[in-house]
Amino acid sequence: MIGLLGGSFDPVHHGHLVAARVLMERLELTELRLMPAAEQPFKVGRHGASAEDRAAMVGLAVAGESGLRLERVEVERPGPSYTVDTLRLLREREPGQRFIVLIGADAALDLPKWREADALAELAEIVAFGRGGAQAEAHRLVRRRVDVPAVEISATEIRQRVAEGRSIRYWVPDAVAEYIARRGLYRKTEE
Repeated sequence: MIGLLGGSFDPVHHGHLVAARVLMERLELTELRLMPAAEQPFKVGRHGASAEDRAAMVGLAVAGESGLRLERVEVERPGPSYTVDTLRLLREREPGQRFIVLIGADAALDLPKWREADALAELAEIVAFGRGGAQAEAHRLVRRRVDVPAVEISATEIRQRVAEGRSIRYWVPDAVAEYIARRGLYRKTEE
């Protein structure tokens, strides 16, 4: 079974990677794909880096990591990234494959607002995860809930640190920090 962990990954950080590894182990997944959204419907116009840059950073973060990989399906598709559309595309591309959609406790709260939410459960199993004892919201579409360790790192804080010229070492994988510096991502722009 393949797990799909979607999000902005703006940028991907160690909190994402710890959650991915623990989810992979606890759910006994053969593979877990980190899937950057081209444009998250709930965050339209609020991404700090382009979809291509965010995908590149995820690719760097999972390079050489057994069982973890980048899934580019949403980056390669135009328009907002709706999970139901992604699942249909993946099922067409990989017939017979079983998928688990992994959503954080915060995203589980918004599940009723997702496009064609009821169709999601027909296309994949939905598993919610909570960090550090935060209970994942019980929702009729969520089949299981899993706890993952809390790693108090936020992408918002990482972007702020970069904008202020502060180090992000240990917040993100070294290759991601180097990519951010090389591309000049998240820096303050002069007005």
